[in-house]
Amino acid sequence: MELIDAILLGIIQGLTEFLPVSSSGHLELGKALLGDTSVPEESLLFTVVLHFATALSTLVVFRRDVWEILSGLLRFKNNEETRFSLKIVISMVPAALIGLFFEAELEQFFGGNIVFVGAMLLGTAALLFLADRARNTHRKVSFLDSLIIGGAQAIAMLPGISRSGATIATSVLLGVDKRKAARFSFLMVVPLILGKIAKDLLSGELKLGSENMAVMGAGFLAAFVAGLLACTWMIRLVRNSKLTYFAVYCLVVGLVAILAGTWLHP
Repeated sequence: MELIDAILLGIIQGLTEFLPVSSSGHLELGKALLGDTSVPEESLLFTVVLHFATALSTLVVFRRDVWEILSGLLRFKNNEETRFSLKIVISMVPAALIGLFFEAELEQFFGGNIVFVGAMLLGTAALLFLADRARNTHRKVSFLDSLIIGGAQAIAMLPGISRSGATIATSVLLGVDKRKAARFSFLMVVPLILGKIAKDLLSGELKLGSENMAVMGAGFLAAFVAGLLACTWMIRLVRNSKLTYFAVYCLVVGLVAILAGTWLHP
């Protein structure tokens, strides 16, 4: 992968992480357009590094929320911050189990199969269409909700299924307030990404040789900066705009990806 390609993919990740359009799906489509020939393991590694960058940008943007949660936990009381943190932990369980026991199988979906990505984008579009017709409420995320939303996040590990789209849409369909759903969605992924990085570092699986260190670093920096610039206004856009707009976008991109993939690999 060339340096400029890594920067472009980093920008794509930073811009699409906070919209319900599947950042991993766009990364796979971007890799295909740029002619990336990485094996699935290397492709997934690059995707994880970029997600790590946007996880850090999320921490920066939500630093007050994170500080309130940590402060509440340190008081060792049954307060709102402690309950919210427990819900975050519960939401991590489904995706953590998939990552621990099915990582090898998951890697195979990150090899540039744009027809599969297109099909998953159609699934994202359908989910967003349904969610946009759900009645908005002022209800908070419950403990059971957090487990169900965590299941949606686990499914969204597939490229083309939007993580934010799946989790926000699932929350709204469960009757959770859209603003609370967006906040929960963006915060729940941070410990999961950081845990994935820590696991790979401790196990020695995250190996960055000198030949790809510069490429990974450029992609990381581009995703982090793009995430910082885009996070605030994109989160506001998700909260205030109709999800149908994003559904139409996913539908169009999904159909184009399927047609292009079928034409290139009949």
